[in-house]
Amino acid sequence: MPQDMPPVGGYGAVQYKRNLPAHGLFRPRNLILASAGLMVYGWYQLVVGVREMNEMAREKMWARIHLIPMLQAECDRDLVRRHLADQAREKELLGENFKVYNSDRYVRPTFAAVPQHVTK
Repeated sequence: MPQDMPPVGGYGAVQYKRNLPAHGLFRPRNLILASAGLMVYGWYQLVVGVREMNEMAREKMWARIHLIPMLQAECDRDLVRRHLADQAREKELLGENFKVYNSDRYVRPTFAAVPQHVTK
């Protein structure tokens, strides 16, 4: 039996490389760069937001610090008004020379909030 021989001029070239289409926009390098860019932008926004929150908290704290003397003065005026009203009420009810307390020392009054109508 005769042996098969190659054709004259040899066989054609064998294509052994893969012929894949181009990846286009979604190449791994582009995806990594895009996700890194998004992360950097997110961290930047986080840092800006934290700085703004800290500044707002500092401003709120200083506003409260500067309002404390005014609020304390308002509270003191209210206490004096209540004290003078209590003295007038005691003078009206008990007379001129009646002492309510055993000492002449000033006792800061305590006011309890009592509801007018009790609901059940």
